[in-house]
Order: sequence, then C-alpha cells, then structure tokens
Amino acid sequence: MSLAAIRKAKPAAAVVLGSGLGAVAEALGIEAQVGYGEVPGLPVSRVPGHAGKFVLVRVGGRPVLIAQGRSHLYEGLPAREVTAGIRFLAETGVKRLVLTNAAGTLNAGAAPGGFMLLSDHINLTGATPLLGGPHFHDMSEVYSARLRGVFHAAAVRLGITMHEGVYAAMLGPQYETPAEIRMLRTLGADAVGMSTVPEAIEARALGMEVAGLSILTNWAAGIQTHALSHAEVVDTGRAVIGDLTRLLQSALGEIVTGDADASV
Repeated sequence: MSLAAIRKAKPAAAVVLGSGLGAVAEALGIEAQVGYGEVPGLPVSRVPGHAGKFVLVRVGGRPVLIAQGRSHLYEGLPAREVTAGIRFLAETGVKRLVLTNAAGTLNAGAAPGGFMLLSDHINLTGATPLLGGPHFHDMSEVYSARLRGVFHAAAVRLGITMHEGVYAAMLGPQYETPAEIRMLRTLGADAVGMSTVPEAIEARALGMEVAGLSILTNWAAGIQTHALSHAEVVDTGRAVIGDLTRLLQSALGEIVTGDADASV
C-alpha cells in the first residue's frame, strides 16, 4: 500500500511501539506497511528493536496505525525531529494515541515483566518539541484519565495486573546511576526511560488524546546488583508480547468503536 493509501485510510487511532515490541503489529494482522524512510521528514531509528515502519491493522473493523519503533533524543536528534512521526499521525487524522515504551521500574511493588499506565511524567531530558516560540500549551492532564480507565478495565477483563504511576524521562543513552535513581524516587517517579515524553508533549499540543503505557523491563540501577543492558530490555519486552497484544486489542476495540466522537 502506498503512503497516499495509508493517509486515505484515516486511522481511528494510533499506537507507537517501544523497544522490542514491534511483534505486536504482526500479531494483530498487518494490512499494509510503509517504511519511515518513505515519509518525507521522518528520521529512521538506528536502535536495535525499532523496525521503523508504519503498519496498518484493523481493530473492531476500524483502521489503526501502528508505528513500529521511534527515534530518540539520544541519537543526536532535536526534539522537533524526534516527534515528526507524531505530526504525520495527526496529518492522517489520528485523534487518539497510545504511546508504549520499555522502562526501568523504581517501584518495589511493580516488578519487571509488568505494565504501568502513565498518570503523569517528569521531563528531565532538557528538550521539548515546542521550542522556538510561545507555545504555552496546558499540560495539566497529558495522559487522559478517560483512556486510563479504558486500559484499566481491559486489564481487569483479561486478568492482567496493571500499575499506574509517574514516568521520568532522561536523555540517555547511558543508563542512570544509583544516585540518579534515588533522586528520581525522591521526585516521585515510579519508572524511568528515554522516550515518550517529547511525543506526548507534541501530541497534546496537536489536540490528541494520549495514553502512555510502560512495559517494565528491568529494575532501575542500584535496586539490584546486576548490570543493565539493552538486550535485557528487548528480551523482557518480547516475553510480554502476548499479554501486550491482548491488552491493546481489547482497549483499542473500545477506543475506536465505543466513543469515536469523544472530544479531546
């Protein structure tokens, strides 16, 4: 399917998949796909576990666009370029966006292998895609309480444990030190990662309704003694693909068919 045809499909919602989570799209059934390189102005991630494709699937008979992977600030890109894919999604008509990521957990009650809905975030990247003008957008509710309710209900139906908490975004690419993790815990963070926040800011500025979902792939630095690695992040993400697929399918089914005209 051409890029023009994907635009014509007018997706009802979109999902951005984080590290090691690209197989979700295959599990939902791919109708069409376009590489990021075919979309003018989009960077292509060089990070393992990020395929760099937009994939069109159907959920509840409605078109949903899935972004397999993302670019990151730590690749040396400005925030405006990192969020080019979000602007593309908005151009296709997407009004509801689910941002997923792989994150380290700081919360003793939320072990690796679980899920956490983002209730809020702390932006410690030093960057924003809105830089360059007086773009004073309200960020009082970045992550929609309505969509969090949809995901919580889906998790209950499926028997999946769902946590909720605050996500701290760091620049990376190095992992945090134990001292930095102690700082983040003091600030009220429950999980930490290197993505999502610039996309969420851009999406809200564009009027999208946003949900954030972290796959807790590892303990943050200093909580356990073993060294952190990207391989562990990707492996844990792959291990939960089944539950993540069921969760997204159930929640998206309600999002795209239950209240498609809800205001954002």
